[in-house]
Amino acid sequence: MEKSLDAFRTISEAAEELDVPQHVLRFWETEFPQLKPVKSSTGQRMYRRRDVESVVRIKQLLYEEGYTIAGARQHLRDEVRGDKKQVALPFMTGSPADLRQIRQGLQEILTILSPRH
Repeated sequence: MEKSLDAFRTISEAAEELDVPQHVLRFWETEFPQLKPVKSSTGQRMYRRRDVESVVRIKQLLYEEGYTIAGARQHLRDEVRGDKKQVALPFMTGSPADLRQIRQGLQEILTILSPRH
């Protein structure tokens, strides 16, 4: 029986699906703040879709890309911060004549916008 993408998985189901031992998942929970499976009323760890996606990324960083635990943790932090960074605007590399024309246009706009006395 196939689980839907939004369904919760027990730690044993997640471990089997991700080909990672359960004890490794429990350890990673202590090392990676973004990995926080909810616990059922009986205290059983329940992995959500985003938890599974986090484990996939952690596994990739550690096993495929060769990061240490600390390096992977920092890389994941940087990825999150990178999504929030503002994109720099490209500066025009124009001639002095182009810059004078832009300056003149801006001054005209200021004149139009400034209150008349």
